[in-house]
This record gives sequence, C-alpha cells and structure tokens, in this order.
Amino acid sequence: MKIREIRAMRGPNYWSIRRHFLIVMKLDLEEMEERPSNLIEGFSERLEKMFPTMYEHECSEGHPGGFFKRVADGTWMGHVVEHIALEIQTLAGMDVGFGRTRSTSEPGVYNVVFTYMEEKVGIYAAKAAVRIVEALVEGKDYPLEDDIQKMRELREDERLGPSTGSIVEEAAARGIPWIRLNRHSLVMLGYGVNQKRIQATITSQTGSIAVEIACDKEETKNLLEAANIPVPKGRIIYDEEDLENAIVSIGFPMVIKPVNGNHGRGATINIRSKEDAIEALGLAKKISRAVICEKYITGFDHRVLVIDYKFVAAAKRTPAMVKGDGKLNIQQLIDEVNKDPRRGYGHEKVLTAIKVDEMTNNILLEKGLTLESVLPAGEILYLKSTANISTGGTATDISDHVHPHNIFMAERIARIIGLDICGIDIMADDLGLPISETGGAILEVNAAPGFRMHLAPTEGLPRNVAEPVINMLFPPGAPLKYPLLLLPEPMENHHYPTHGAYRENGGI
Repeated sequence: MKIREIRAMRGPNYWSIRRHFLIVMKLDLEEMEERPSNLIEGFSERLEKMFPTMYEHECSEGHPGGFFKRVADGTWMGHVVEHIALEIQTLAGMDVGFGRTRSTSEPGVYNVVFTYMEEKVGIYAAKAAVRIVEALVEGKDYPLEDDIQKMRELREDERLGPSTGSIVEEAAARGIPWIRLNRHSLVMLGYGVNQKRIQATITSQTGSIAVEIACDKEETKNLLEAANIPVPKGRIIYDEEDLENAIVSIGFPMVIKPVNGNHGRGATINIRSKEDAIEALGLAKKISRAVICEKYITGFDHRVLVIDYKFVAAAKRTPAMVKGDGKLNIQQLIDEVNKDPRRGYGHEKVLTAIKVDEMTNNILLEKGLTLESVLPAGEILYLKSTANISTGGTATDISDHVHPHNIFMAERIARIIGLDICGIDIMADDLGLPISETGGAILEVNAAPGFRMHLAPTEGLPRNVAEPVINMLFPPGAPLKYPLLLLPEPMENHHYPTHGAYRENGGI
C-alpha cells in the first residue's frame, strides 16, 4: 500500500459540514485491492488480538462487534486503516469516532477520512494505521505502545491547554466559531470586526499594563500594600549580601522566589537557616536576576479566581505528597499514587502524575531521605514546595465557603491590578473567615491563571469557569460573525481560497 496524499481539514468541508477536523488520506491499495480481509489467513484473529477494544466499533452493522464481523466477512484494507486510525487515537486519550472510506475514480485508490483532535496526531495516526495493517497482513509483531506514547507526546506538544480548551469548548457550545491561529494557545473567537482573541486565559480585552504589573511580584506587592491589602513582609534582593540583610530584617522562616517566576519555578518555602537561604537564592536566580525574599506565612494554599472583576471560584491546593505505611519505600509510594486512574501524562487527565525532579530531590536531601527510604505508617511527606496541579498537586473546591469579606477583597485586588481574568494566591488557615482575623496574606496575583483546578477539582464541585469568560467577551445579543470580504459581483480569473472560513451574505 502507498500513501499518495494526506490533507487536514480545519473547517466546513466536502466530507462534512458538522465535523470540521478531518484527516483525508488518499491511499493506493496496490496489490491489496485484490486481497480483502477474508482472503488473508489469520488476519481477523490477529486484528482482534491486537485491538480487543475495537469490539465497540459498530460500523454499518449497527451493533458492538459489527466491525469485526465486517472484517471476518471480507472488507478492503482502506476500511481497516480507517478504523485503526480512529482506535489508536482513542487509546492515546483522544476519543474520536467519525470515519468514512470511499473509492475514487481510479481503481484501488481510496479516500480514507477520519476525525482528529490534534492535527499532527491525526497525520501520525494515518501513517501508523497503514504500518499496522501491513504488519497484520504479514503476521509480524508491531510495537503498538510506541505509537500510542508518541501520539500522547504529540498531543501534549500541540493541544490547547485545559484552560484555553475549556473556553473554546464553551464558545463552540454557543455556536461561536473559532480558529486556532498558531501552534500555541492563540485562538480567534468569532469573525471579522466582531472577533475576540484569547491566549491561554489572557483575552484581547486584558490590559497589557495589568499583565506587566502582575508579572512583577514586587510592583504587585507595593500596590496592594498601599491599598491596605495584607501581604507578607519582604524585600528585593540580588546577592548574598542583600540576603544577609534580609535575614536580619525579616527573620526565619522565609520564602525566596524569583521576581518573574510562575508555576512555582525557582521558589523555595519555609526556609529556616542561612545555608538553606543561600541555596534557595541560587535556585531563584536561575529564573531571574532580582529575587523576592519575604516572611513565610503559615496556613493552607488557596487560589481565588476573579473574572470580569467578579468572584467566580476558589480552591484549596495541596502539594504532591505520599503517606507512609511502614512497608513501601518513597519511590514505591509514588508509584502507587500514580496508579490513580485520575492521574495521567501532562494535562490528559484531572490530575498529573507525580515526577521526581530537582525540587523533590532537594526536599528529600534536606530531610535526610532517599527514594529508598521507608516512611513510618501515617507520616505525610510533601514532595513539592509548591501546590501546583501541574506538578502533581491536588485541589479541593471551596467556592461556596469563602467569607464575603474575602470575596470583596479579591474583587478589589483584581481592580487594583486591572486584570479582567485574575488568579489570586492566598495563604490562610481558612477562607471561611476574614483573613484579616486569621493572619493570612496575599502571596501573588496571577495573569493567565490556570482553570484546571476549578474545572476538575480532586474533591468538591466542578465549576464552569469558562462560562463567565465567554459572557464577558460576548455579552448576550452581541454579534458573533461578520463577512471578512464582500464580493458584490463575480470577478473572473481570480481565485479566493476559503480555508474552511465562514460564509455569509456572499462573504468569505
């Protein structure tokens, strides 16, 4: 068999007006045109053994096992390639289900059409499906798991993150057209003069000055402090001499973090000695020249989300951790935690698998432990110094338990900084009480805050935090579409590519 051409559809197309994301592969069966599946000895059995989950493929039979029946009765290899391309994407965590295989005017040449979620994954699946069919025909072993892992990696490299993806899904559910503008997270919602753009959770309405302020932790702290918002006592340092002065003025325990860090990169908490402070300074300076040194506030890590200057959700975050049982060592405990079906590679599932990295090794070293150490029964070991979901942490939704004082304060903070989508990190024992009474403090204000912990918390009620974003960008009754180009009368000898764009009133 030979692949003649692979094309990716990205909008309404000849094959479907509803399914915009399709791979169209022109496949020449060559000599296999004369060898349907029922004429290849053992083909059906080998296919069922390799893909037992394909029993769910009903095909035209209309019942589970329908596709296997078609293969046993005899079907052409283009049809088999179509189903395998769909199945391997599903096994890689992308559940796709639409496919068609149609002959062309040329004998033995077929258009194999199937849906994809990520374009590069779809193209890879097309090529891999042909290789798999050839191996099945010849009765050879095939490293299927290698293809599955490769597609997972491609998906994580190419897919929209959970935050951007949730906004796009909410827009699509309302009939708002969208186009991805680059391989990252830049997305256009709507068309023409009515379009809006998002990148991660920054919108085309987000002020650049507000983003700059939020990215400068010291500037943020100064503005909040001037507005009588409780923040930890601290200062900017650049070298060990500054650090020694900070230790005298601030005292232990303290936190050291880069001025422009994010996702917990380069941050060290609960520092209680000069030696540890010097090591933390070196770690933070790998991220930025200027470093924040501030008082360590005890309590629980909370994230409050404010959208369009209104409180939307709150979550209590816990760093990645293991609990000893007196039998398993730390690495074995991590492996057990990662067996949780909710944990996966990157952002593919609700939780991220815990990885042993430099941060984890530093924590173990500080505590005099190794991965081979056995923790006493009931002892909890935190494996990260930050509570980010992306590093294996967990989140509990507490949106309904936040005190009105704290809600008012969070909305006020968003206006002080000027962020229309604002994530506020608060350290406090309990957000059910005013933090002014519990000794809590605002640690950071984040532009482009992650939605994952609110969309799918480990515990508690999921919150559709994408809804208020779309409400903000497209208020009820706001126009969504507009012709990009009007052609009042036909023009000969000109070709205007549509690229699957929306057509309305003669526009392209």
